[in-house]
Amino acid sequence: MDIPSAKTYEVRTYGCQMNVHDSERLSGLLEQAGYVRAPEGSDGDADVVVFNTCAVRENADNRLYGNLGRLAPRKASRPGMQIAVGGCLAQKDRDTIVKKAPWVDVVFGTHNIGKLPVLLERARVQEEAQVEIAESLEAFPSTLPTRRESAYAAWVSISVGCNNTCTFCIVPALRGKEKDRRPGDILAEVEALVAEGVSEITLLGQNVNAYGSDIGDREAFSKLLRACGSIEGLERVRFTSPHPRDFTDDVIAAMAETPNVMPQLHMPLQSGSDTVLKAMRRSYRQERYLGIIEKVRAAIPHAAITTDIIVGFPGETEEDFEQTLHVVREARFAQAFTFQYSKRPGTPAATMDDQIPKEVVQARYERLVALQEEISWEENKKQVGRTLELMVAEGEGRKDGATHRLSGRAPDNRLVHFTKPEQDVRPGDVVTVEVTYAAPHHLLAEGAVLDVRRTRAGDAWEKRNAAEAAKPKGVLLGLPKIGAPEPLPVASGSGCGCD
Repeated sequence: MDIPSAKTYEVRTYGCQMNVHDSERLSGLLEQAGYVRAPEGSDGDADVVVFNTCAVRENADNRLYGNLGRLAPRKASRPGMQIAVGGCLAQKDRDTIVKKAPWVDVVFGTHNIGKLPVLLERARVQEEAQVEIAESLEAFPSTLPTRRESAYAAWVSISVGCNNTCTFCIVPALRGKEKDRRPGDILAEVEALVAEGVSEITLLGQNVNAYGSDIGDREAFSKLLRACGSIEGLERVRFTSPHPRDFTDDVIAAMAETPNVMPQLHMPLQSGSDTVLKAMRRSYRQERYLGIIEKVRAAIPHAAITTDIIVGFPGETEEDFEQTLHVVREARFAQAFTFQYSKRPGTPAATMDDQIPKEVVQARYERLVALQEEISWEENKKQVGRTLELMVAEGEGRKDGATHRLSGRAPDNRLVHFTKPEQDVRPGDVVTVEVTYAAPHHLLAEGAVLDVRRTRAGDAWEKRNAAEAAKPKGVLLGLPKIGAPEPLPVASGSGCGCD
């Protein structure tokens, strides 16, 4: 008797870290429902293809419908294949998606990702598209089953939604008002992840350091950082993305005084011009922003600070743009994620006067990128000669195989490629190296590795890979337990963004 093979799935993710986090949950939900992940490079050759969409960029719609169009003939020739569209664009467009692409089976929003398996089954049984968009959050993403992409690092959602009203951003309209998780639930999830072998977590929120506004505690975020410092086995804590308005001195103190909170800060600038910041409805000005940077550097001298910048916002003059360049020179960002302003229907900025011509925006963008490249390289050169502890990463060095190197992340999140040691090293393990060369976007440690520390995170990676080799399953966590987790396994070897 032939045994039917399990149905396969593929999740395609666009957009911010929140979408990446949601996609891990979508994968977990599908695996809990009996699907298995399609092989790498399947490119739509799966029984279920899920698009987790973003609505921030102007070309988001074209990108989605282009991809859906390419899948239409494949779906027509493959009986039983299903296509689902979720995320911010689905929340925004709703019925429009099925009208433009009637071969789509399921449309779901940002608030009800947990319904995906049910909607797929309903669409199959009823033989018609299912469109279900919830208007409020049904469950925090982190409480849903998970197939983590990493065995040693994990996202932890502490809030969803945003209370800001930035004129260029459509996210608050799609994700809703900020809703905070209880601190005890967050810490219980972190403890459960550490029990699974995770050694690095990233606290995630649309406006992560506004955490506490929904529960009435203005210092809740700094308290949460300090609480993470007391979790045994948790080596690295990061967070993204904060907002300058809510970045208070108690958070800086918590970062400086909590050893496992990493010396890294992503602080969106958007513009250095007070006039443009006002038009953007950003509730800080240049002086306030640079003051935060100065305080962080005083408390954490080796902190790597990164940012987001928008070029060509409506009404931006050459003088306004020069103010942005001034802040870039003063702040000396390790890296900047630079964007050309993109008009989004439904945002106040889309109807503003003085939209900047494309050629002007492009020229300014190129000047900004050139300046930041120069600064990034200069800041990286300061790392040469430093001895750093790296958490070995998986798949971050595209040329590692050809160069006989491995790659890892420094505490400040800089990417470092290092000489492969004779001793076996696994993703999640920690190596000590000396930096010998700097490029604008990475560092090299060309000498011998000074030390290798095998970790529980490396054990978790090894165990996950062995299990997947035997049977292709994901890292399925299920619901995190409340209270103290199970005892950690004994380590083998020598011990252990839209804002």
